[in-house]
Amino acid sequence: MNIFVLCTGRCGSKTFIHACSHITNYSAGHESRVRLVGREKFAYPARHIEADNRLSWHLGRLDAAYGDDAFYVHLKRDSDRVIESYAQRWAPVGGMMPAYRNGILRAGNHSKSAIAADAYETMEANIVSFLRDKSMTMSVSLEDAPQWFPEFWERIGAQGDFESAQAEWSVSHNRRRQRTFVRRLKQKIKGIEQVLFEPPLS
Repeated sequence: MNIFVLCTGRCGSKTFIHACSHITNYSAGHESRVRLVGREKFAYPARHIEADNRLSWHLGRLDAAYGDDAFYVHLKRDSDRVIESYAQRWAPVGGMMPAYRNGILRAGNHSKSAIAADAYETMEANIVSFLRDKSMTMSVSLEDAPQWFPEFWERIGAQGDFESAQAEWSVSHNRRRQRTFVRRLKQKIKGIEQVLFEPPLS
């Protein structure tokens, strides 16, 4: 059985996979096939747990590939915090929010918060609609993870180090990713400026 963690992103999906990495009878991955296309994108190994917020845009194809033969977790977080996080996570080049604004909505005159809210509502609605006819599901909240994770562990028949898995929920993953990206970008720009503008050695 395969397990898919469906979510909007910015809601603990990476922490979920860190917790699942302590399971020995399933593999686990976070956005593990994000760069693939066609059938390969959905060719996950058997007994695999996958968390990828981009699946919320590919649910028709996920349904065609797995239908009701998989276990689906709808991972949620307080909507205001998700929207705020996306509004602040506006990568200079690429990124989901600029792509959604410019490529899908073509609504460049709206605020980042408005675009993030629209994207959040769209992804949530897609997930809720997809799960209507699925028999093996859980709808859970990041804020209550220590309470529901034991049930998830039991329902999928997980084996492994449960205590270490549960402890992962006290660790915050991916919070500094944007700041790290910006810092590295500034370092690269500074290096290019030094090459371009420093006087040549005499």
